[in-house]
Amino acid sequence: MTEQSSPDGAVSHNSPGPSEEESPITPWGAPRSKSVTWHEPSIVAGAVPTLSGIEFLRAVRDERLPAPPIARLMGMRLTEVEPGRIVFECEPDESVYNPIGTVHGGLLCTLADSVTACAVQTTLPLGMTYTSIDLNISYLRPVTVNSGVLRATGTVTKPGRRVAFASAEIVDGAGKVVATATSSCLIMAAGA
Repeated sequence: MTEQSSPDGAVSHNSPGPSEEESPITPWGAPRSKSVTWHEPSIVAGAVPTLSGIEFLRAVRDERLPAPPIARLMGMRLTEVEPGRIVFECEPDESVYNPIGTVHGGLLCTLADSVTACAVQTTLPLGMTYTSIDLNISYLRPVTVNSGVLRATGTVTKPGRRVAFASAEIVDGAGKVVATATSSCLIMAAGA
């Protein structure tokens, strides 16, 4: 299996992996590999205090700003941005499998944390930012590489001046809910 990088060079998958000279064949076969590229994190972080939350996220979605490194690492794509609502997509590969043969819950947790926090970010004016306070996630179905593209939707359930609340729903390629989450975010001045 060989996957080409996307136009922005986000992720490429190579299989079976390094040549036999670089890595000997094991009883399990040749190891597989995954390449990840990203841009200097300070570029995207530096833009946060210069734009409102929704302007910032639209700039990332429209590729006027680079995606944060975590999005590149996890293969997450920001696809929709509205006030109080955001959608990320992610197609998991076997590099995020856990020991029992399914996608690790940490990928779903990262998706849920990202969409809940970014949904809150869409409501913030220029000069304000946030950080997650908590995240409560419920895993409802196992996820595998056959689950297709995961679609995570974050929605603000209660905006606030100091704390905001949001929820997440993650569905698989068949539209079945695989996880739900709730989160709260602390609102603060950028640079605080």
